[in-house]
Amino acid sequence: MLRIKRVPTVVSNYQKEEGGEATRPVGGCGRNCLKSCCIQEAKLPLYAFKRLEKAKGKDLALQECGEPPVSFLDSLILGEWEERMQRGLFRYDVTACETKVIPGEYGFIAQLNEGRHLKKRPTEFRVDKVLQPFDQNKFNFTKVGQEELLFQFESSDDGEVQFFPNAPIDVDNSPSLVAINVSPIEYGHVLLIPRIFECLPQRIDHESFLLALHMAAEAGNPYFRLGYNSLGAFATINHLHFQAYYLAAPFPIEKAPTKKIAKSNAGVKISELLKYPVRGLVFEGGDTLEDLANIVSDACICLQNNNIPYNVLIADSGKQVFLLPQVQIFLDNHSSFEKISKIFRLLMRLDEQCYAEKQALGEVDAELLDTQVNPAVWEISGHMVLKRKKDYEEASEANAWRLLAEVSLSEARFEEVNALIFEAIASFELEVKAETSEEEVNAAKSKARPAKAMVAGTQECLVLQ
Repeated sequence: MLRIKRVPTVVSNYQKEEGGEATRPVGGCGRNCLKSCCIQEAKLPLYAFKRLEKAKGKDLALQECGEPPVSFLDSLILGEWEERMQRGLFRYDVTACETKVIPGEYGFIAQLNEGRHLKKRPTEFRVDKVLQPFDQNKFNFTKVGQEELLFQFESSDDGEVQFFPNAPIDVDNSPSLVAINVSPIEYGHVLLIPRIFECLPQRIDHESFLLALHMAAEAGNPYFRLGYNSLGAFATINHLHFQAYYLAAPFPIEKAPTKKIAKSNAGVKISELLKYPVRGLVFEGGDTLEDLANIVSDACICLQNNNIPYNVLIADSGKQVFLLPQVQIFLDNHSSFEKISKIFRLLMRLDEQCYAEKQALGEVDAELLDTQVNPAVWEISGHMVLKRKKDYEEASEANAWRLLAEVSLSEARFEEVNALIFEAIASFELEVKAETSEEEVNAAKSKARPAKAMVAGTQECLVLQ
């Protein structure tokens, strides 16, 4: 069984550290957690969103919606996040981290975050299985402190947006919760934890992915994005969760040209990323958010069931989704280490091995390993979180491209994975487009993305070019 010694980022102040537990003198077990010992009579704000529906041919963004009772992004996410920052719940001040746009065609974003690699705990983490059972003995989000929670996020029962500032936490109905990440990558870095008390492992399903799209849609700002890492693609906790944060700059992956390859009967356009270091698919549009959620989640489920690790970026207020598969090796439990090593070394020469496995076998360039950068969803999208001053000062587009290329599938393997995905989503009656010409590709590349509105607030977190 292939294992890798992981050093995961601490996302909660109650994660185990150096063999012990962080404790605080409160009621119950003394940790103010979400288990039965502490959860009795606990309350949190509840934001109930309206499910977005529309008639065919109309853009989701053009729907007539009443004024929400509270500003979802400004007040509820960023406002509550700032309040937790004032209370000193984060391990460092991410707003003080240096950030710059790297010169070049794509404008990769580099951040110097020297605090993120501190106070980590070594754990054994399997990288050869995307689907693994939930283990209540390991850290999970029912062990976070209640002070780290921001609000409950659910669909409205009466079809209208509702906000309850002090709602009971209904354990029996397993609400979806939004919590801070105490080791933030960027301003407003939060975790969306679907149906938290069901203790779901890190695997996407239709309901959870639709919930994530609704969160992006409610935020209503293209600079607030959600990301997902599967096991084997740098998820560090096997408890279902999405990450999200606000960064007022376009991601390089959003600038990359695409080639349309299909369209579903529900209006979801499927394209292939072009001229980007990581190969992937882009899903856009749809008659409803549910149409987009269904086809993307079916694609993700296909990858999970075929043991292929992947990352997902939800962009453009939930209207655009990037699916970025990595390759995984299929081995039986009786394979010898020598046999595994030979197979992996062969596949690595073919660029068909996932980055985490290369790390496990010591097959990644030492210079890349020294950067301590694990190319998960944010890094793949072009936001490079660097932990050493040297790497930050020497950051270049060539270096970013080189690192990200390590996680990309080869062209041949990408075609094989695409075939699996398109077989899984065939029920959506896809209309496949003919091959795109080089002229069309160049035209797509030259199109400039329009400027997007910024969020007003006490922390604008601008990236200056």
